[in-house]
Amino acid sequence: MGLRLRPATSTATVRRHAVVDSPIGPLALVEEAGALAGLSVEGARQGPVPDSFGTRDDTLLPHVREQLGEYFGGRLQEFDADVVLHGTPFQLRVWNALARIPYGTTGTYGQVARAVGAPRAAQAVGAANGRNPVSLLVPCHRIIGANGRLTGYAGGMERKEYLLRLEGALL
Repeated sequence: MGLRLRPATSTATVRRHAVVDSPIGPLALVEEAGALAGLSVEGARQGPVPDSFGTRDDTLLPHVREQLGEYFGGRLQEFDADVVLHGTPFQLRVWNALARIPYGTTGTYGQVARAVGAPRAAQAVGAANGRNPVSLLVPCHRIIGANGRLTGYAGGMERKEYLLRLEGALL
């Protein structure tokens, strides 16, 4: 089925979260109305604010936790999950474009800007990329600079490099 992204319909919903260990550190999975609403790595510069995660329940989102294990084990290339996103219309367009970047490949801010119909908005794409609330599933780590070099990543450059090597995008 693949990833099913939808915009949030309300800001006043109950959230809960689970914490999952991973090779890049603990991941917080935020659940809202039965869907994944946030996935962030401990210590990330941006992304969901821990105060917004809600109460902890490590039994939440078992299918996402299982898929993350498969992904980090090198056995999963495409996630299958319902995802609810809180963002501006522009951010939602960017996050949907990011979700279409295939496993094992990379893209640039300029390519994403063109894909969302805003060819001169590479910096705005970068800002939206940095605010991605569902890292890994919406693969913001696959964005590199136009010169082919690795660029910033809210989770840290070491993690970005690890993820791109895991996916075979960096040799």
